[in-house]
Amino acid sequence: MGTGSILTALPHFFMGYYRYSKETLTDPSENLTSSLSTCSLDQNLLLNRTSPEVVEKGCEKESGSYIWIYVLLGNMLRGIGETPIVPLGISYIDDFAEEGHSSFYLGTLHALSMIGPIIGFIQASLFAKIYVDIGYEDLSNIRITPKDSRWVGAWWLGFLVAGMLSIMSSIPFFFLPKNLDKSQNETSLDLLKTNEERTHMADVTNHGQNVSENISGFFQSLKCILTNPLYVILQCLSLMLASSHIGVITYVSKYIEQQYGYSTSEANILLGSLTLPTVATGIFIGGYIVKKFKLTLLGMAKLSFYTNVLAFIFQLLNFALICENRSVAGLTLTYDGNNPVASHINVPLSYCNSDCNCDQNHWEPVCGDNGITYMSPCLAGCKSSNGNKKSMVFYNCSCVEVTGVQNKNNSVTLGDCPRDSQCTKKFYIYSVVQVLNYFFSSLGSTPTVLLVFKTVQPELKSLAVGFHSLTIRALGGIPAPIYFGALIDRACMKWSTSSCGKQGSCRIYDSILYGNTFTGLTESLRFSALILFVVLISTMKKIYQGKDTKASENGRKDTNEANLESLNNDGYFVPSAKTDNETHM
Repeated sequence: MGTGSILTALPHFFMGYYRYSKETLTDPSENLTSSLSTCSLDQNLLLNRTSPEVVEKGCEKESGSYIWIYVLLGNMLRGIGETPIVPLGISYIDDFAEEGHSSFYLGTLHALSMIGPIIGFIQASLFAKIYVDIGYEDLSNIRITPKDSRWVGAWWLGFLVAGMLSIMSSIPFFFLPKNLDKSQNETSLDLLKTNEERTHMADVTNHGQNVSENISGFFQSLKCILTNPLYVILQCLSLMLASSHIGVITYVSKYIEQQYGYSTSEANILLGSLTLPTVATGIFIGGYIVKKFKLTLLGMAKLSFYTNVLAFIFQLLNFALICENRSVAGLTLTYDGNNPVASHINVPLSYCNSDCNCDQNHWEPVCGDNGITYMSPCLAGCKSSNGNKKSMVFYNCSCVEVTGVQNKNNSVTLGDCPRDSQCTKKFYIYSVVQVLNYFFSSLGSTPTVLLVFKTVQPELKSLAVGFHSLTIRALGGIPAPIYFGALIDRACMKWSTSSCGKQGSCRIYDSILYGNTFTGLTESLRFSALILFVVLISTMKKIYQGKDTKASENGRKDTNEANLESLNNDGYFVPSAKTDNETHM
């Protein structure tokens, strides 16, 4: 994992300096505010353009770059390192924990595992404030701020730090004993209470040894869990939930940035200091509830279902917390700022900037005195400027008309205009809603994890958890960011353009469309999971219905509706021969 993280950071040292503006290609001093274009009838556009020869060479170099291979190999190594932790770790805890305590230990483990992401998000927020080429560029010449959509933080520092910490934390594992202290006989005495169970487990152990000796045994075990209806349903609903969570985690920082006007660094601080501790608390309480009330399989399924219903309801509130689109001349308003436009595509120039010879693809946002954002000083019709770097002010802007002020000396400053107070209030409500949403989502996560390996035979739980992790990573971790990103990109109103004419990153999104797409896709996945939860609970009741009838005939008192299942002392379902043949459990 450590080597993979370091390998992922290497492309930064092999790539050239980051250029946030096309004008920086022409000035050896790089990134100077003197390169900013203003409205001028005599402006020679060729001065701000790179020669065709340079552009051609740059495009050839870009098309022939294989730097992405470092990222691919780095992620592969990290994945290989992470793979054994979940299936083997969970199986170890369940095997060696005291009877009835595994849920509490798993909840504690997952809660403690949130400390890492909390530190990671806080660390990421600090590094996001640092310019990507720190140590190579003169930072006094950088005119953009972390709130600018073109800003790129020192992303590579996070991978280097994480890689070094992973390598250091792996050292104690080399001193662990090869064999566990708990003997096989002691384990058997703890787990097996009757002669019938001992005989059954002996057969299972022999079968497990045969499985490890040949490939056919592995496929037989795999077939066993894949023909288990409860396990398959759990796989599908876990995939839906994981896909929604992965999509949210991937794009929530950008969502906060575009929707409420906060920088990536500020969004990371919010996630690291507010939501992740809530997740840790929810996971811990979820494990404690299972232990305290000794929930059986059906009880765990119902707990997960109810908590996810509450999380689904709180997530619905996000539709009401979507802010209106920013007032941007040329995208949401005409260039003179007087009228809204039906579409952001090919908005015609206005009388105030039609003679300025402006590059409409250039993105250098400025905020006018009238509260409207303009895509560049030139498109704002500005004739002069004063100051330098981030405090630069442009004057005599013909497109900036301030109500009640009759003069042509209107000015603009570098940067986007801030969001209005109404949107700021929505952000505070959004923060509270997210805390409740994450709390109830995490409250049901521990019971769901327990269900994954308690609905299969004990000897197959490592395979069940491992295949579950593989499914989540392969079918959730890879496709979810792709289709989330593809749908979110449909809300983009302004794309950057590289010197080769290729489409780059999105500069600004349609806030309403972005919010509806992001929240709608998340809710759709969660709603699918809720339907599968209903199917899971119904299937459990059908499978255990015979057991419940038998229990009633024997005169045993049901103390809980969840006592429909027959569980052994470790919480696993021990089916009869008939049930085993029917359900392949």
